[in-house]
Amino acid sequence: MSLTEKISSDLINAMKAKDKVVLEAIRAAKTAFTLARTEKSGDTVLTAEEELKIIHKLVKQRRESAAIYQEQNRPDLYEKEIIEAEVLEKYLPAKMSEEELLNIIKGIIARVGAKSPADMGKVMGAATKELAGKADGKEISAKVKQLLGS
Repeated sequence: MSLTEKISSDLINAMKAKDKVVLEAIRAAKTAFTLARTEKSGDTVLTAEEELKIIHKLVKQRRESAAIYQEQNRPDLYEKEIIEAEVLEKYLPAKMSEEELLNIIKGIIARVGAKSPADMGKVMGAATKELAGKADGKEISAKVKQLLGS
């Protein structure tokens, strides 16, 4: 079952359960999928990678909005955004442990032959491609900086 099909199924279940917050989060994902499909000229099928990127983007948007609402002292809106982010995160693959992330980045550094902080661009390009959906870009960047000694 593709992510699109799973979201459609969960949308129906959320409607039946009359769970407004979950329903809004899932509708946002379904809408984003539809927009991405039609954007590619016609009604094409999204790849699993594209679906994950969309969900990742939606989660990131909700986390950023929640931070702004918390700054503005709006706990009602903050809670809604956090709950929606948590609902959407269920569709993402499990995050890697810090140790797994370090080992993979060490392998990438060895593979591209990076020696200094000047090689960070090469490492980040390979790492973000390989770790898409498995680790956050900020985490990857921090680990690469740490390992390259910048």
